[in-house]
Amino acid sequence: MKALAGFLSLLLHLLLLSAAESRRLHLHLGSSAYLTTEEHWFNQTLDHFSPIDHRQFKQRFYEFLDYYQDGGPIFLKICGESACNGIVDDYISVLANKFGAALVSLEHRYYGKSSPFKYLTTENLRFLSSKQALFDLAVFRQYYQLSTILFVLQEYLNAKYNLSKVENSWFVFGVSYSGALSAWFRLKFPHLTCGSLASSAVVRAIYNFTEFDKQIGESAGAECKAALQEVTKLVDEQLQSNGSSVKKLFGAVLLKDDGDFLYLLADAAVIAFQYGNPDVLCSPLVDAKKNGKDLVETYASYVKDYYLGQFGASVLTYDQQHLKNTTPGVEESANRLWWFQVCTEVAYFQVAPQNDSIRSSKIDTRYHLDLCKNVFGEGIYPDVDMTNIYYGGTKIAVPSYLIKCHNCGHGTDLRGCPQSPLNIEGNAENCTSPEAVQKVRQQIIEHIDLWLSECQSTGPDDDEPDLFMAAGRMISSA
Repeated sequence: MKALAGFLSLLLHLLLLSAAESRRLHLHLGSSAYLTTEEHWFNQTLDHFSPIDHRQFKQRFYEFLDYYQDGGPIFLKICGESACNGIVDDYISVLANKFGAALVSLEHRYYGKSSPFKYLTTENLRFLSSKQALFDLAVFRQYYQLSTILFVLQEYLNAKYNLSKVENSWFVFGVSYSGALSAWFRLKFPHLTCGSLASSAVVRAIYNFTEFDKQIGESAGAECKAALQEVTKLVDEQLQSNGSSVKKLFGAVLLKDDGDFLYLLADAAVIAFQYGNPDVLCSPLVDAKKNGKDLVETYASYVKDYYLGQFGASVLTYDQQHLKNTTPGVEESANRLWWFQVCTEVAYFQVAPQNDSIRSSKIDTRYHLDLCKNVFGEGIYPDVDMTNIYYGGTKIAVPSYLIKCHNCGHGTDLRGCPQSPLNIEGNAENCTSPEAVQKVRQQIIEHIDLWLSECQSTGPDDDEPDLFMAAGRMISSA
């Protein structure tokens, strides 16, 4: 049936653990972690919605063709809210090899080296939005399809074998915010892509995201959750009596605003669960609580050794004065840029839920709104209702497939062990739940295979009405 064909060729949501981060956290990858770091550039339109503004800017992209086979698909890996320094060698490269696909990746406007402006003033940031970014992807898709060696090769094959003009089949991939872009691109441009894999996709803009901490508490378990709550209570008390001393203990004396400091501590806890490594946090905390050790000192050691050390987070990114800098470096600019998107479009305010919170109650809605005003000025406010009306929220109007992998981590590399995403093992047998990893891999392959066969026979858009299947909760609990 054509309707079934349309259903199978549309959208896959791979939801591992929903992530709505307000601070961007960047792992520093070595050159061996990339398939390629060779930069390419093309001219992108600055304002896709203006009929009179014809300004352009240089947008960076990458391509990797080693796996490409004649007439094969093109996998577009969407870079999100940070500098895009190459095409990362991850599980998508395994899929590209299997399906004979070309890999391309486009840097998000404003981030990295793809900024239209030297100065990131609030006025100059008015062209930074998910809507503009989606049109960037559409323009790039057409540019790459029509202007590259792949197009020349396809035209040659069409002429040689007297084939009708056929475009490559395109698939889009993303994680977290770029996962949302992947799903939204399939929604808004169904004729330009055959399928979307959206991992941990935050497709619903949320004003007060209390569910985020509730899920973290469930993932932590009773003992670890109680220990974290006690840490928060003790730190709140110490801030009142000797704030500089407790900030020094955590290596965060430069954070003058107590709210910024408390946000750092909250994010540090979240990251252990978000990236599938809870034991590194919970084991020492639970042990300290049982043995009467200083919980605050134990947590401070975790923050400095793991979050700021191994994970690579920076205290500076939590300083509102730093966020106000309109001339940051290429890597540092991501924090100001993402906060602008948070403050104007999606919110994702991670506020403390009432009564049973892990984070301090001082991290509330007022803290976020004050930050937006302080950093970007008057009149900056996240219109989440309009965002959800525009995209559909969790009722995104296309079919979706939901694959769950409990506590597998956030957008992790499925070549190895999702429970330890910083250490790629390459062998799922060593994982805590190898059967879950293998199942997710197989489901992804099966769906791409189906989409590819359907797309090649009908084209990216078969003109059937969109069908809908509920994507489920954005934070998986099963």
